[in-house]
Amino acid sequence: MTEIPKKAPGATGIDALLPPEMALACETAGAAKAGRDALALVILGLLAGAFIAFGAIFMTVVLTGAGELPWGVARLLAGLTFSLGLILVIVGGAELFTGDSLMIVACASRRITLGALLRAWSLVYVGNIIGAVATAVLVFLAGLQGFAGGAVGRTALSVAAAKAALPTVQLFFLAVLCNVLVCLAVWMSFGARSTTDKIMVIVPPIAAFVAAGLEHSIANLYLLPYGLAIKAWAGAEFWAAIGQAQTAYPELTAGSALHNIVVATIGNLLGGSLMVGAVYWFVYLRQRA
Repeated sequence: MTEIPKKAPGATGIDALLPPEMALACETAGAAKAGRDALALVILGLLAGAFIAFGAIFMTVVLTGAGELPWGVARLLAGLTFSLGLILVIVGGAELFTGDSLMIVACASRRITLGALLRAWSLVYVGNIIGAVATAVLVFLAGLQGFAGGAVGRTALSVAAAKAALPTVQLFFLAVLCNVLVCLAVWMSFGARSTTDKIMVIVPPIAAFVAAGLEHSIANLYLLPYGLAIKAWAGAEFWAAIGQAQTAYPELTAGSALHNIVVATIGNLLGGSLMVGAVYWFVYLRQRA
């Protein structure tokens, strides 16, 4: 993330940046991202895809066996654990397509061109795909789906199948709402001064979107391929352990997974860029453009 300069001594008693300053920091960060070379953007995108996948792994493990808990409590735990993904992205330094929707601020302020914006988005998205899918392959090869007598794999299959079965219109609006919360988490992190501050502002919005069942395209780039890998290549002993057959998940196909990713990506982009980035640009920066 772009370094935010310290305030002048005595400028304010509030340590965190205020929203107008956050808007300037967001604009500067967007310009810096667009200025990176292609390889750097892809690699940073790869890291972010893997980091989000780590959060999804954590969530899947915690959800396993949580059926005894009230539904809302189990969803809250899922959200809290998934927050690991964006914490790693923001604190560790990586480029996430959904969070980079806020680069629209730099474009609207004419700090970067539309071409530079689309170039950055495309390269980061490619990196996110590689990172998330490669992590799904590694997790499958590591045999995580066999943990707890196959219960972890069964949870992963259930999560992936539920996502694959979502109808287009519902999926689109779930994705729009999802990236509003993701971009608000990223937006608030621009005002943070310390690692602790960043984590504290990231966790609630991310926990909220997961608990509410909203759709994040990059997380789904891990969850859906991992579910497909289990369905296609898990051995007979796995299916015997969970007492099911491959036919138990007819909705989980490559076509339904691709449909989910495409629709969720469009919804995420519109939700983050228009409903967060463009709104804050209009309020705080339009007179500077």
